[in-house]
Amino acid sequence: MPPATASTSKRRVIPWIEGILLVLFLLLPLAVDDFWVLFVTRAFILGLLALSFDLVWGYAGILSFGQALFFGVAGYCCALLATKAGITSILVLLPVAALAGLVVSLMLAFLVILGKRVPTTVFVALGTLTGSYVVERLARGWSYVGGQNGIPSLPRLTLFGHEIAEGPVYYYFALAILALIYLGLRWLTRSQFGLVLAGIREQEARITFFGYHVQNYKGVVFAIAGLIAGISGGLYAFHEGYVGPGQLGPVLSTQVVLYVLFGGVGTLIGGIIGVSMIDLFSYYLSQIWETGWPIVLGLLLLIVVMFKPTGLIGFLVTARERVGSFGRFAPELKDAKKPQAAATETP
Repeated sequence: MPPATASTSKRRVIPWIEGILLVLFLLLPLAVDDFWVLFVTRAFILGLLALSFDLVWGYAGILSFGQALFFGVAGYCCALLATKAGITSILVLLPVAALAGLVVSLMLAFLVILGKRVPTTVFVALGTLTGSYVVERLARGWSYVGGQNGIPSLPRLTLFGHEIAEGPVYYYFALAILALIYLGLRWLTRSQFGLVLAGIREQEARITFFGYHVQNYKGVVFAIAGLIAGISGGLYAFHEGYVGPGQLGPVLSTQVVLYVLFGGVGTLIGGIIGVSMIDLFSYYLSQIWETGWPIVLGLLLLIVVMFKPTGLIGFLVTARERVGSFGRFAPELKDAKKPQAAATETP
């Protein structure tokens, strides 16, 4: 193997992290009790929400504080169908959750992204934050959706007449959905579409000069992220058996930002790691210091973000691997150039 190819393979750490986590998650229910199965299932579902934010911010440079809006609206739509119409089939509710997230994200994209003028990062951030806050306040005052109390006691999801009970069944179901969406996003971000997104994130003006309709690309990726957040919201509502206004508001949206920043922006797997680690730290810190654990957690997050802006995954992954390589023959071209360079140096 040529030296350049060997060094390139050594730098590829993310596939190892993905493989180790997949094996760990597959075997986890065999080694832990029911509490941890439920705990990790919740992390899987919130990991989908973190993926949706990492897609828009880490790959397209869109600072969205509205991911909870898509998450919560999808949860409410599924909860209303289950309680008012008696529909509990996952084959119906999961597409409804995805469609709800997609429609709401498209509506918001037309308001804050797809206007005549190119929006700034601050405008998009404040616009999505405002949308999330307004819908949360609406839900708190609307009696049809339960008002302040939300919609409790949701029935269990069903598949071909069989209940998907909380525990190992729901665990592997959520893991399968997370893995499929993760693989889809991994392919998308390494495609030609992903290359354009990377260019928009790094040099938006230059990509516009090349003739790309940047705002259209942003609108598409924003809608895809909304769809994923909607799926997450539907799964979360039935796993917790409850949906409420807090699942729509800025608090959850900000929490998702922290998940991705802590794990590592622009890596996809970093969002899942961030969810798992923050939730784990929160649990253990709350056992040690019941009232002051948020302070300790906040300081921990601040230290990581200040001294390692690339997040926890930055301790293992180089900046080159985080950016990624595009093109099918990139390694071969690199190796082909090496002998030529050596030949020019030979006296």
